[in-house]
Amino acid sequence: MVVRIKIGLATQDASKAVKRGDLIIVIDVLRASTSIITSLANGAKSVTPTKTLEEANQLHNENPDYLLVGEREDYMPKEFDLGNSPASLTRERLEGKNLIMTTTNGTRALVKSKESRWVMVGAFLNAKAVAEKTVEIASKNGTDISFVLAGEKNHFSLEDFVCAGAITERFPRNTTEPSDKTVAALLAFKGAKHNLLESVLKSKHAQTLTNIGFTKDVEFSCQLDIYNIVPFYHDGKIQVFP
Repeated sequence: MVVRIKIGLATQDASKAVKRGDLIIVIDVLRASTSIITSLANGAKSVTPTKTLEEANQLHNENPDYLLVGEREDYMPKEFDLGNSPASLTRERLEGKNLIMTTTNGTRALVKSKESRWVMVGAFLNAKAVAEKTVEIASKNGTDISFVLAGEKNHFSLEDFVCAGAITERFPRNTTEPSDKTVAALLAFKGAKHNLLESVLKSKHAQTLTNIGFTKDVEFSCQLDIYNIVPFYHDGKIQVFP
């Protein structure tokens, strides 16, 4: 079976992928996807995403031993335990912990995708791992794959688009069929990969993060294939795919 690879350029496209029954890869490079992958790689048991601060706080009231993690408009809410800076999500802080996460863009894209049977989290950090695992699952289950790019407040995001291209480059060519938009993402990555950080720093969101002191987060997020894990969103929680 040939697996078709599609791409939704912003969060609102998640509903289309869900209706089609596609396996979904949610990408929010700066920074939710990167933070989720890093948290699980550093021993967190699970991450529960929420759309709103109110939902996150309510869930925390019900589960006070969970850590509150995330941001609004790039900054950590004052009542939270940790922000959305992946470099700060260390094993010392997270090992054995359950997290509640809410962010401006990434967790919204995840929650909008939750009705799909298969929802994975992708970033530069795990591009190879997520490509291999999703093609394996899609082939076995007779589904196509859709990228859902979180974007920036429902607008196109350069870094998420380039990341979709990085993952696409790692799909096997003989069993996948990328759409024209997906090919465009692949070409964008091929043009960016030899100076990936420099390319990502040209994006609007990266420039915003740099201007407010989060340059290290952008640098951390631009590392390729440093983790061999695939976060799987199922029954309200994100955990490492078994």
